[in-house]
Amino acid sequence: LAQQGVDILLFAGGDGTARNICAAVADNTTVLGIPAGVKIHSGVYAISPQAAGKLVAKLVAGELVSLSEAPVMDIDEQAFRTGVVKARRFGEMRIPALLRYVQSVKMGGRESEELVLADLAAYVVSQLEDDVRYVMGSGSTVAAVMAELGVDNTLLGVDVVENGQLIAKDVTAAQLLELVQGRPSKLIITLIGGQGHVFGRGNQQLSPAVIRAIGRDNILLIASKTKLQQLDGRPLLADSGDATLDKQLTGLINVLTGYNDYVMYRLGYEDEE
Repeated sequence: LAQQGVDILLFAGGDGTARNICAAVADNTTVLGIPAGVKIHSGVYAISPQAAGKLVAKLVAGELVSLSEAPVMDIDEQAFRTGVVKARRFGEMRIPALLRYVQSVKMGGRESEELVLADLAAYVVSQLEDDVRYVMGSGSTVAAVMAELGVDNTLLGVDVVENGQLIAKDVTAAQLLELVQGRPSKLIITLIGGQGHVFGRGNQQLSPAVIRAIGRDNILLIASKTKLQQLDGRPLLADSGDATLDKQLTGLINVLTGYNDYVMYRLGYEDEE
């Protein structure tokens, strides 16, 4: 199921089931457990089946739901054999959390855009990998990342960074395809405020061929929660010019909204009914 690219993997059971799931899925797979086992110590389960249903309904409705890492716990079998009952940590999985935007913002319910951009930029730079080509999209949010890196930025264009250095500036679609084809590459992009477009507005350099070469799993979408809230529940939009690709891009996508702070949001396409 995880290999099919599901938005969220729901499973029912107890701690043993959670351990099995944890061993089988990638770190970036979002899961949620429906409690149905005899022993449940793991934090990956909703408090009840009803709570799990409500949380999934929020995702379907386009509400902002934060993501967090939760522990997978199970009885320590060795200790149990000696008559001691205690839980042992076996790993972590990413889950949607019940923390909603109105409960998590700072400064009386309003974000400071300047502070959010600083947090986003610092976290993105801390996560950059060696020998990976990073395609840097247009806009002020991505510009904050470039400023944190200390390299020149094309505000209304697309640049490419590798190992902390600017290797290509204000590239065309053809140049970009040549740079990413056959190379480990990732795309850092934001949305167009108010409209919600991720592709097809102000970043035509990101052609369907380029997006396919990079791959959906290598797209890092960054935006403030305020920017997402301004969409009023409308989905993000892909309008790449390739209807087949737009459909392949749809589904829930993780959006980095702060320092190691993610939410899940729906990505749709222009002609979606």
